Amino acid sequence: MTAETVVMAGAPVHLVHLGDAGEGGLHLIWAHGWGHSGAAMAPLAESARRWGRSTLIDFPGFGSSPPPPATWTTADYADAVAGWLATLPPGRRVWIGHSFGTRVGLQLAARHPDLVDALCLIAAAGLKRRRSPQQRAWMWLKVRTFKALKLLVPEGPARERLRARFGSADYAGAGALRAVFLAAVREDLAEVARQVRAPTLLIYGSADTDTPPELGERLNALIPASKLVLLERQDHFTVLGSARPQTLFQIQTFLKGLGWLS
Repeated sequence: MTAETVVMAGAPVHLVHLGDAGEGGLHLIWAHGWGHSGAAMAPLAESARRWGRSTLIDFPGFGSSPPPPATWTTADYADAVAGWLATLPPGRRVWIGHSFGTRVGLQLAARHPDLVDALCLIAAAGLKRRRSPQQRAWMWLKVRTFKALKLLVPEGPARERLRARFGSADYAGAGALRAVFLAAVREDLAEVARQVRAPTLLIYGSADTDTPPELGERLNALIPASKLVLLERQDHFTVLGSARPQTLFQIQTFLKGLGWLS
């Protein structure tokens, strides 16, 4: 295992490398979810190290990487990674992302199709959630109430408590990356997904309430060369935890089907 820091689009990015792809071999690039770091993907990468070279990314603003120099969108993150990928030797590159990392992966495959050969997207986000009229009304009321109360509460600990009460845990904990978080969750990547031509594996937990399987069904319909797999009774995080062997098996089966693993 080796670690290095490279500059991507002006942002220092911490990388950890495992294994060796060899000439023309597989290079697996592991992209974590929001609020995490490459360490969240490390157990999967360790189990897959016999397949080739692995690189675990700490996106700017996460883990050991400082925040980006501006409010980056997922397209900015993808373009930054693309600049680094363009410097690497030839080989098959497989982007394996979880949650936020899948947003960046979709952008990367659509914007830079020559730099990524396949996608494995675990608990993929990027599409607007379908909500009932009652759910939409409740969300509208919640947002309006938060905005009204925010006018009465100065910035500081009290404002943070208000964010924790009315916002998601990710929003409340985003800190300096709050603008980046809002930019990401407000995106609708449907048109981006339609542009993806790389073979794509979509893995979802059937009990995932953060990125429910219906998102996978819609992405499966949007991405021409995609396959959807549901892991029964798993949620947004167990797909990387207790269900890790199942997730790894699905990725291995997918790569074998492409003829890239024996």
